[in-house]
Amino acid sequence: MKDVIIIGAGPCGLSAAMECRRQGLSTLIIEKNFIVHSIYLYPTNMQFFSTTELLEIGGVPFTSPNDKPFRHEALVYYRRAAQQHELEIASYEEVLSVEPIEGGVYAVHTVNLRGEQQKREAANIVIATGYFDQPNWIGIPGEELPKVSHYFGEAHPYSGMKVAVIGGSNSAVDAALELVRVGATVDMVYRGESISENIKPWVRPIFESMVAKEKITLHLQSRVTEITAGSVLLTRQNGETGLLDNDFVLALTGFRPSRTLLASVGAEMDDSLDKPVFNTATMETTVPGIYVAGVIASGRNANEVFIETGRGHGHLIANHIHARRLADKELKH
Repeated sequence: MKDVIIIGAGPCGLSAAMECRRQGLSTLIIEKNFIVHSIYLYPTNMQFFSTTELLEIGGVPFTSPNDKPFRHEALVYYRRAAQQHELEIASYEEVLSVEPIEGGVYAVHTVNLRGEQQKREAANIVIATGYFDQPNWIGIPGEELPKVSHYFGEAHPYSGMKVAVIGGSNSAVDAALELVRVGATVDMVYRGESISENIKPWVRPIFESMVAKEKITLHLQSRVTEITAGSVLLTRQNGETGLLDNDFVLALTGFRPSRTLLASVGAEMDDSLDKPVFNTATMETTVPGIYVAGVIASGRNANEVFIETGRGHGHLIANHIHARRLADKELKH
């Protein structure tokens, strides 16, 4: 039995494991994919908004020749940090359920790549499952077509194609710019009056230049309301509609955390904010011994918790578990 089982091997889960080990707690990470899978899903050429210092975990320095590191650098860094801390990670093992058993212990039921089911036990559970598994579906006809993707990896497959990008955030802007570079015809559709104010400052002028040069056609105050095999239907705020000839749709509308595990253990949810109720000083939910770390602690806007903020959750969790264990020992004596 472990002192702590952490579900999710993203940066915040890794950080939590490092902090728990530092407090002398036996720790296991269970990850249904592989280490920092969420970062792996980022666009191939993505550059972070944060500096290396704000992405560091476990006291391991993150060095880069760039002011803001790129995706491939982060993958190397987090692998190296996990190895340096000798973290125990069960990769490609999916958690099916968590249930309380006798003695204040939790049983974690999992299944691995071979289909083998296992039961692992721990006194404390940290849910750090991220949010990339659940895209925000628009809920329009045709969204299920093969031409539609909620993920953007790289532009090469779209060379010479007509692509509609739905969204106005950094991910949408980055995708649109990469698509232009491979010769795609790009229509960018966003419901707002302008693209997000949070666009990376070094990217915004490049994007605006591409719009001014008509390399990107920007449709503001508009929504895609139907997708067909050869077109998308736009509905503008004033009610006007129009068809765009189209080969592919990138619906970059964001993601939301899955609350399934939290609900299964009976953790209370704040329905008005769509987030778990937890103690901000300890990250413990309303169920003793069940903690949240990273974006799972956020509400409807998953962007309210980033790596640079979520990486500190592990320190709070480890301190609380360690202090509780010391208090329990004193009571027994």
